[in-house]
Amino acid sequence: MTFIRYAAILAATTAITAPAFAQERAVSDLPIAAQMYTLRDFGTLDEQLAAVAAAGVTAVETVGTQNVTAEELKALLDKHGIEAISTHAQLAALRDDVDAVIAFNKAIGNDVITVPFLPEDQRPTTAEGWAELGTELGEIAATLAAQDMRMAYHNHAFELVDYDGKTGLEIMFDAAGEGLEAELDVAWVARTEYEPAEFISRFDGRLFAIHAKDNYPTGEGEAERGFAILGTGVVDFDAILPAAEAAGAEWYIIEHDMPVDASVVVAEGAAFLAGNLPEGATR
Repeated sequence: MTFIRYAAILAATTAITAPAFAQERAVSDLPIAAQMYTLRDFGTLDEQLAAVAAAGVTAVETVGTQNVTAEELKALLDKHGIEAISTHAQLAALRDDVDAVIAFNKAIGNDVITVPFLPEDQRPTTAEGWAELGTELGEIAATLAAQDMRMAYHNHAFELVDYDGKTGLEIMFDAAGEGLEAELDVAWVARTEYEPAEFISRFDGRLFAIHAKDNYPTGEGEAERGFAILGTGVVDFDAILPAAEAAGAEWYIIEHDMPVDASVVVAEGAAFLAGNLPEGATR
């Protein structure tokens, strides 16, 4: 079955099973985006964006330059009617040439730069280290703000180590100041001792987005690194989605680290969000 046919069937099914208010809300009218890392192995970049568009999704979070020029990427985004709402830019790239990162993203119409991951040798191991990193990120955020751009940080589990009642992530955000926003990956939070909905509330007013991502039950789905298609796993989205809305989330970004079929992940994830986002969630 092609992903286009799948998306059409899924849309019809959603219209039958979704809540009444959701039936009137198109995916394109909602703050739903796809993380392009999910689609990295799904054909060409053109085919990846076509799969996103087939699911009704009209926004993406890019990964660096997507290995093309800014002009090429902007042309493909325009071809498929998709906007870039954030990019994942490595901290090393921001340290080495922040001006190049700014220029590329301005050229594709994106104004949010998100640090996605810290290699092990860049991860602080003390509360003081997290504070120092936060200060650095706050300085980079100020540089971006001067260019009318914003900065966010995406967590995994390693940032949620406890230091006398506060996680490394929170220590980092405290030191960074209000210029740094949060992109919380709820599946990674759920793999720690913290409840995602409660943890989201700690970033009230600083929550740019959540990565809408699900987990299999412990020990299952090993071929997919334990990550499940959104709405089919054990992550409590009944609690998470209202919490994210209350904390001011602007976007709900579909992601899966190791999908069997990325087009299905995006299509089914979009349908799930369209049927379950709070009524106040709009673009």
